[in-house]
Amino acid sequence: MKAGLIVALFAVLLLAACGDGARPAVTPEPDATAVTPAPDATAPTEEPTSQPITSAEGKIAFSSNRRSPLNFEIHVMNADGTGLTRLTDTGTVESQPAWSPDGSRIAFLSTRDGNVVTPEIYVMNADGSEPTNLTNDSVSDQTPAWSPDGTRIAFTSDLGGNYDIYVINVDGTGLTNLTGSPAGEAAPAWSPDGTRIAFASNRDGNSEIYVMNPDGSDAINVTNEPSFESTPTWSPDGARIAFVSDRDDNSEIYVMNADGSSQQNLTKNPASELTPAWSPDGKHIAFTSNRDGVNLDIFLMNPDGSSPTNLTKDASHSDGFPAWSPVQ
Repeated sequence: MKAGLIVALFAVLLLAACGDGARPAVTPEPDATAVTPAPDATAPTEEPTSQPITSAEGKIAFSSNRRSPLNFEIHVMNADGTGLTRLTDTGTVESQPAWSPDGSRIAFLSTRDGNVVTPEIYVMNADGSEPTNLTNDSVSDQTPAWSPDGTRIAFTSDLGGNYDIYVINVDGTGLTNLTGSPAGEAAPAWSPDGTRIAFASNRDGNSEIYVMNPDGSDAINVTNEPSFESTPTWSPDGARIAFVSDRDDNSEIYVMNADGSSQQNLTKNPASELTPAWSPDGKHIAFTSNRDGVNLDIFLMNPDGSSPTNLTKDASHSDGFPAWSPVQ
């Protein structure tokens, strides 16, 4: 059972159990979520790749502490790593960006209201303008995920005393607890057709990937592993789910069919691999890794795990939580 404070990759963002197992972490390994991960998870020798990485389109939003060690801001770059632009500048923690389906807005986590352990969900324009506090509460709100029709945002919150999956309209109305479980639920991800939500839950004793209807009904455990699984993300065609698992004794990116069959390790690396994000065309997966050193970077790989490529190449800072924009 994961206990203590999980620092959500970049800062202390209360997201784990305090010893009672009620709160699953969004990220699987406590030592992999610090601003500077353990130095023994350094660059390994990579396996031969099966095919070269192809040209990627669109933009990737991510969080980075390039300004100062404990100041994380939302940045955006082209999918080849060029064109880096900082979108926020608050001197606080801004993380976990999520693009609206039309690419015009970005939802994200922020502590700009003053308390690092009770972040809020904000929404801003894609250029960083007009940030608006969506949740406006005194609890911890994290991991926003837009519905495919752009009308609602699912997120993780401990509003009811433990972490559940909530949904809210984009104007801040209609807040609804979807899970209402005494267990802990986190990291929702809508299926591309809007008919299902994948999420992590420890209702069976350890953190697993579940899939439920958008109203919270018919939750099904699709991983069924004794290990720790989290941060699911759907392929654009809805046929597969990428996720993080520590079943091989370190955090790796796995992929499976949407029904949980054919679970495969994509990264096969002794470093920490976290927060996968599919490209809109399904040809790439972006992810966070420290395989090139102590700090975290944004990597790109083919959907079979081949040709991992470091996009940020920033040895002095940590970059993570990649989110791929829709290709217009």
